[in-house]
Amino acid sequence: MLRAVLAAPARLGKVRLLAIDGPSGSGKSTVASEVVAALRERGVPTALVSTDDFATWDCPVAWWPRLADGVLRPLVHGGPGRYRRMEWPGGRPRLGAHVDVPVPDVLVLEGVSAGRASVRARLSALWWVEVDDPAERLDRAVARDGEWSRPYLAAWQRFEHGWFAVDRTRDHADTRLG
Repeated sequence: MLRAVLAAPARLGKVRLLAIDGPSGSGKSTVASEVVAALRERGVPTALVSTDDFATWDCPVAWWPRLADGVLRPLVHGGPGRYRRMEWPGGRPRLGAHVDVPVPDVLVLEGVSAGRASVRARLSALWWVEVDDPAERLDRAVARDGEWSRPYLAAWQRFEHGWFAVDRTRDHADTRLG
């Protein structure tokens, strides 16, 4: 699978963009971390950006212009990207530290809506990661984030179910894992 990513054309300026998308609690972050580590072991300059750095409970996907303006557009033009990560002091989201994104050979964009329709023309590859059982996904996400997050994550799952039905992300995936 990594060979396919490296063989794919760069469509984000000189950068290959791999989107790893799928429902919450399916293991996207784990897959992304493994991909980044494997590419770096091969000496491939690789950057990772997570949609978790942008999304909030109240704004699951409408934050996209911040990512496009801060990261994707600069990379298209050959320059580094920069954005402010969403931080959660006291359980409430606020814009936090700046994150610099150097110009990599491969940018791994990971998280819910990473492979959305508006970016597909720029993708070198789209991977879909999904655990079939929504209850298992919810339990996995709660184990990661804490029991306090269960009602928020349940609402998030309802939202993302509708999002994926409209966006049809899975239908456009080059690779399906899970």
